Amino acid sequence: MNNLRTDVVSPQIGSPATAMSKILGMLAIGFVTSIAGLYIILPAPIGLGAPDWAKWFVLAGVIYATVLLMKLIPGDIKPNLQRQFKIFGNKHTWVMSIIYTMTFGSFIGYSAAFALAIKVIFGFTHVLGANGAMVHSAVNPNAPSALMYAWMGPFIGALIRPVGGWIADKVGGAKVTQMVSIVMVAAALGVAYYMKSAYQSATPEQFFVPFFLLFLVLFAASGIGNGSTFRTIAMVFPKEQAGPALGWTSAVAAYGAFIIPQVFGEQIKATTPENALYGFAIFYVVCLLLNWWYYLGPKAEFKNP
Repeated sequence: MNNLRTDVVSPQIGSPATAMSKILGMLAIGFVTSIAGLYIILPAPIGLGAPDWAKWFVLAGVIYATVLLMKLIPGDIKPNLQRQFKIFGNKHTWVMSIIYTMTFGSFIGYSAAFALAIKVIFGFTHVLGANGAMVHSAVNPNAPSALMYAWMGPFIGALIRPVGGWIADKVGGAKVTQMVSIVMVAAALGVAYYMKSAYQSATPEQFFVPFFLLFLVLFAASGIGNGSTFRTIAMVFPKEQAGPALGWTSAVAAYGAFIIPQVFGEQIKATTPENALYGFAIFYVVCLLLNWWYYLGPKAEFKNP
């Protein structure tokens, strides 16, 4: 990281021991706030057992508390952090946080949930009652192996990420993100259709191939979008803010690893796993509109960054 240091933006990091102590101190703040949030969410007697709807407010509270406590850090690192915190006064920080959650958040979240979806939806045959409630569930002897297929999605998403950056450098980040958004909406709706069909079928394996291929499209699109959104952030923010903005958006989007499996699990318990994908598709539409309004539309402050 030495090549990133300049006299303007870097504090005096001191000896390796001093530098590591500063890093560990900042990490400790996030560690403490995360433990507090986890304690609120976990069921009793381990935690407080907050209701399911409260988790969204807890997540926001953990992020807010972490930033607030970092602002209180004393010493020579404080001026540097204050300069980095200027990103919170930039509207594009919040816009790109949402859009990057669509790409990286989906990638990391689906990586955690893909195997679960294969195992539960195709690993069992489900018999639903007239009211949609689960009546009977049995192991599907013809089920595809989650271990055989689940790794392919994350592998493709990670492998194609540099390709997304390369394309974005050629045609513009916002244009690539817009196409990615459209593809992700269509793929999510397709996955939802086949998930619903499989969950209600005595032979769910017959729907596995289209489900699997569409999920790979989701992974590939999210991977390409990771590259294009990085390009946009680098072009939209001033040089001093670009690094902190990339770090912030990545940190927020990483919560996809919690949110997507959580939503999947809740909807599977409710016997409506397809609703998770419907919700994600709606979120992707919101991202599509934000990307067009701020970076492609006639009132865009930055044109196709």
